[in-house]
Amino acid sequence: MPQRWPDLAVLELLVAIGRHGSLGAAARSVDMAQPNASRSIAGLERSLGLTLIERHARGSRLTPDGEAIAELAARIISGADDLLTAATARREHHEVRLDLAASLTVAEYLLPAWIGELRRSHPALEVRMRVENSSQVLDLLESHEIDLGFVESPAVRRGLHSRTVATDRLVVIVSPTHPWARRSRVTLDELAATPLVTREAGSGTRSTLADALDDRTPAEPALVVASNAAVLVAAASGAGPAVLSDLATRPWTARGELVEIAVEGLDLARRLRAVWRRGDVLSAPAAALLGELSGRRPGGNVD
Repeated sequence: MPQRWPDLAVLELLVAIGRHGSLGAAARSVDMAQPNASRSIAGLERSLGLTLIERHARGSRLTPDGEAIAELAARIISGADDLLTAATARREHHEVRLDLAASLTVAEYLLPAWIGELRRSHPALEVRMRVENSSQVLDLLESHEIDLGFVESPAVRRGLHSRTVATDRLVVIVSPTHPWARRSRVTLDELAATPLVTREAGSGTRSTLADALDDRTPAEPALVVASNAAVLVAAASGAGPAVLSDLATRPWTARGELVEIAVEGLDLARRLRAVWRRGDVLSAPAAALLGELSGRRPGGNVD
């Protein structure tokens, strides 16, 4: 029993010998030097333990064993051709389509402009974007449903690469009528003990806040909602304080509909990261987008 799979090139040569009736003509048809062709056939014969060709004055012909093996080899080569055709079709598909998923903050405030810039250099590109929380974005990557994801969570899972593409800051906000609005700052203990309007479990915003509370057990939320817009409206309506991206809160605080509150000892700076599967070859559009974003942040970290 052969210890290794036969090389496709020598199988193609064997089929060509049967077609051309000459080792030299067969070698030329598969673009192989004749000495290499002779050695390849001899190696295949040793590997299989069979005599595959016999030489005569007018060329070479396949033995009965050679004919049987060549018939099977032709099927293998046909299958290999199908594989390459399918791979080419899938590569071309990936070159004209980009499947993305992003957590809410990135999707609402950053990714549309990034995609606009990418499409200026790739005008035929079809982009499909899903908006999920950070945990769901990682799920989509692991299930191979997207090419590239964007998250705001403090950590990513094993088996995934990440690269910082932007930075952000979470801020504490309250309505102008909330008691905190008349204070210059609150303490971290007060923040932890206060029921907040918050995003759902699995969101990067909620995970970042949990890490920043430094092992303090947060109070049960006053309200849990699944969008930044709902958090803003609820906080402005007096449902309770909230913690949200500065990207989302800035217009509201500028209009005086919300008040930003300082918290002693609280650092809510965070990295926004692109994530992809470790070991994957990125599609051309995904690599182009990642390259553009990395170019904005020289030396961007890869985890």
